[in-house]
Amino acid sequence: VQLQASGGGLVQAGGSLRLSCEMFGNIFVINPVAWYRQAPGKQREWVASSTSGTTTNYADSVKGRFTISRDNAKNTVYLQMNSLKPEDTAVYYCNYVTPRGGWVWGQGTLVTVSS
Repeated sequence: VQLQASGGGLVQAGGSLRLSCEMFGNIFVINPVAWYRQAPGKQREWVASSTSGTTTNYADSVKGRFTISRDNAKNTVYLQMNSLKPEDTAVYYCNYVTPRGGWVWGQGTLVTVSS
């Protein structure tokens, strides 16, 4: 399994971006997918996840602003980010958990929010 993230960029505070994560290989719809982020000098943190293709969960810091979705026909996971804040600046990583419990990471895409 391989993951390819894209969609990052520079945006002003209050703006929006949509990240995409295309998944290649033996992908199962019921297996969890998630987005994490790592800001400069900080540890990687969980942002949002989608389990069993229907249940979604969000970190408190992004709840109401970010939406995770999944297009199973395209094997692609999205993260719609609205009302962006400077503190959302980070490298964003997508993650897929394999049936054997292995964690697969994408290469990361940089999001920079200017004030």
